[in-house]
Amino acid sequence: MMPSHGDPSRTVLAAMSGGVDSSLTAALLARRGMTVIGVTMKTFCYTGSEGPSRTCCGLEGIADAKSVAAQLGIAHLVFDVEEQFTRDVIDDFVSEYAAGRTPIPCVRCNSFTKFGDLLRRADSLGCEWMATGHYARVERQNGGPARMMTSADADKDQTYFLWGIPRAALERLVLPIGGLTKPRVRNAARKLGLDTADKPESFEICFVPDNDYAGVLRQYLPDDHPALSPGEFLLEDGSVVGEHGGYARFTVGQRKGLPGGFAEPMFVLGIRPGRREVVIGPIESLARSSLTAGGANWLDSPLEPGEPVGVRVRHRAPVVEGTVVGADDDSFTIDLTLPRRAVTPGQSAVVYRGDVVAGGGVILSAQTHAAGAPTV
Repeated sequence: MMPSHGDPSRTVLAAMSGGVDSSLTAALLARRGMTVIGVTMKTFCYTGSEGPSRTCCGLEGIADAKSVAAQLGIAHLVFDVEEQFTRDVIDDFVSEYAAGRTPIPCVRCNSFTKFGDLLRRADSLGCEWMATGHYARVERQNGGPARMMTSADADKDQTYFLWGIPRAALERLVLPIGGLTKPRVRNAARKLGLDTADKPESFEICFVPDNDYAGVLRQYLPDDHPALSPGEFLLEDGSVVGEHGGYARFTVGQRKGLPGGFAEPMFVLGIRPGRREVVIGPIESLARSSLTAGGANWLDSPLEPGEPVGVRVRHRAPVVEGTVVGADDDSFTIDLTLPRRAVTPGQSAVVYRGDVVAGGGVILSAQTHAAGAPTV
């Protein structure tokens, strides 16, 4: 439900990254009679670095957002959140890889930096609402609490990255493009003549140029840190089959960069940071039938033991059915109806009740209960 033209509180703070999605978001709100204040967050210091100037988090993104705001005749502000971003996202990225886990910086950024800052800025600027260009929906029925729903475009759904946002932010959030597909978004932006209508999407992490994760870690960790030091490749039976150049270069499910000479393809099954070991094995050994997640955040009512739910363990992976084994305010365990491959510590487990996002958490561990079951 959007505020109506007759609503006295029609001011909205619109996050503008410089991409087509957030540009159309601001344009649609302005055309609906809202008073729109565009805001772009500077998350990363690009001076003297090979940072992503062409991404929606880079310098070009700031310039494009400012250009679109001028086209729309709306105010545009740039806020420097580099200190918070470094603390919440980059420091966590480094510590998680150092611990042998695989983090998702975009989840951390949304959960701890962007949405919290948007909420504070909205309050300071007198904005009743705030908006982003994410592919998700917010449902409000009969004055009840807001609920986050999956996007109308299943291929673009971004709820996997939004489970950790503050509940207070959800109550004031509007997502104008959540009911649109990406082609419709681009067509609408072209009809409005927006400068970003045909801007290519970027899939890089803003502070990881050329997807060189190890290069970022080398900037923050000492040269002799175990995560970047040689260690052994092991098979499941403990046999040593090779040496790697640092376990931080690997993640569960990875195939690239592993020893050869086996009768079947090998994949990373697990990382043992204390011993600097990377365990590898065949694809069937990746199957996990249960997961435990911590750091939970609930956007809907918390889970109940025995409750049937859907869970997604990777972006764009299918939602699989499961049953809640245990849950509290901070953690949950779910048994999966069908085992799932490469359930990776550090990644997100997002829980759904149908199309409603119940919440989620960070995967701590995954287990196998039975062999021979089909996997997804």
